Amino acid sequence: MFDIRIICDPADEPDITRALTAAFDCDPIQRRPAHNGHRVRLYTKAFHPDPAALLNDAPEATEAGPTAWPTPEDAYATAPGITYEIAWTASTARTLTENPHGGDVDREYWLRKAALLDRIALEHEADGVRNGTDEIAAHAARQLIEIDQDGEGDYSGAPYWPEHPATLAHPRGYVRQEYAVWAENQ
Repeated sequence: MFDIRIICDPADEPDITRALTAAFDCDPIQRRPAHNGHRVRLYTKAFHPDPAALLNDAPEATEAGPTAWPTPEDAYATAPGITYEIAWTASTARTLTENPHGGDVDREYWLRKAALLDRIALEHEADGVRNGTDEIAAHAARQLIEIDQDGEGDYSGAPYWPEHPATLAHPRGYVRQEYAVWAENQ
């Protein structure tokens, strides 16, 4: 169990409350005015989700057990080489910074960037290198999850949709799930 205190604009309160209750088993959220009178303070006690319970909540659980995330080998079986993906990601980012009126970055960019960083982190983990790439990969995965939560529903969501507690607990697994489906449809 842990305590959570959030200070936010009143307009953000419903979204924050939804995110908290989706991610954690929470006590009732208490609301108090902030000292400046323009913001609100939210207080709750949250409990860590049980990872086994998250997996058992999967929609495609079978008698043999819950459906697991795709393995990195399965998810990235047809992925281009890491060097190629670095070049593609950098080129796409450069194009957007040079032409800011060219539009928003699409989901493919965020998916491929998150998958690239996951693959790099996996290589470092296999070599026993501890340099923070796992956290960078998780951060990129959370960016993709946020894009999918706010997007037009162009994610697979099988077996876990972006708001599912298992997704929030294992963001890199979600990237592998989504990349495997995306790659299969290319």
